[in-house]
Amino acid sequence: MATKTIYERSAELHKETKGKLEVNLKVPLNTRKDLSLVYTPGVAEPCRIIAKNEAAVYDYTWKGNSVAVVTDGTAVLGLGDIGPKAALPVMEGKAALFKKFAGIDAVPICVDTKDPEEIIAIVKAIAPGFGGINLEDISAPRCVQIERTLKKELNIPVFHDDQHGTAIVVAAAIINAVKVVEKEICDLTVVVSGTGAAGSSVIKMLHNLGVKEIYGFNINGIVTKEDYDQYDFLNQELSMIVNPRCERLSLAEAMARADAFVGVSAPNIVTMDMVASMKRDPIIFAMANPEPEITYEAGKAAGAKIMGTGRSDYPNQINNVLAFPGLFRGALDCRATKITEEMKLAAAYGLASLVSERELNEDYIIPSALDNRVAKTVAKAVAEKAIEQGIAVKCQ
Repeated sequence: MATKTIYERSAELHKETKGKLEVNLKVPLNTRKDLSLVYTPGVAEPCRIIAKNEAAVYDYTWKGNSVAVVTDGTAVLGLGDIGPKAALPVMEGKAALFKKFAGIDAVPICVDTKDPEEIIAIVKAIAPGFGGINLEDISAPRCVQIERTLKKELNIPVFHDDQHGTAIVVAAAIINAVKVVEKEICDLTVVVSGTGAAGSSVIKMLHNLGVKEIYGFNINGIVTKEDYDQYDFLNQELSMIVNPRCERLSLAEAMARADAFVGVSAPNIVTMDMVASMKRDPIIFAMANPEPEITYEAGKAAGAKIMGTGRSDYPNQINNVLAFPGLFRGALDCRATKITEEMKLAAAYGLASLVSERELNEDYIIPSALDNRVAKTVAKAVAEKAIEQGIAVKCQ
């Protein structure tokens, strides 16, 4: 009898449990007295308190430890536009990770609209019941428009994980990778394949980290400000910080100049010859899902000093779970009103710090997703930065 695949076993698990989430009570509800405290008539008193002072909602409800995981199902990793119902298992999984790694109560919210203005209105309408908003699997460039608008109009943290979670972990991996190859971040030349949600945020974070020379590629080739008028607003922004000399390079030509490659695009677009042509001790992060830009085995055989993937069965797994639980934990703990670029960089440096100089090597530049220090360390770094920036309501 053939061994069942991971997909078959996962489907069986989900069907057996009817999903991965349930609601549990924090208080007893066994007697008439319990009922009078939890609901009527006693519940009127915390309602009156909050009505007089809206900030008290953080003290009397779950708001301060809750996040809405919001999607329209248009860009589910590896599956594409599958709609809100089919996206629900992924959103449940995200909520499960929030609870497991950061103790945060997260609720999947799958909306049946692709209209950015409707999504913005829905999130604003439900925001009073949550301490933060995690946008998930919404296609670019709509996801950027939605996030930016919500960040301006809400006073709770809003974060699109597909953009920034990936970027935070890539930045942490680069911070440690350069130590292994004995290079400086400011001297790196980096090629990024993919300029959608994740790739655009990776490029911006690497730029903020201090990388001066970045080449961005998408399905239409190299991004250059000479083509500014042909781009959507997202690639227009990127064109101003990539390809400083406005060169018309192929991916292969850019790779020959590069110290590092970051892939969040399509399978099998990087060849062994490309890797072999790179500068000394190449760094390759091939993260396309489910098939990478180049396989781990081919990358190493071609001379890559450091290989990172999105998979858990190879070294250096670059996975968003290393970032988002701790990021939200820190933001909620200090009641930050938003998540800033500086907080994201603080998260990256905090994450990188978990691999000591003694432990650091080509197969270990980033901690495991199961390392129980990760969320706490990231949370501390994020909260400290929020307090430093003066955007934390609660400073103790």
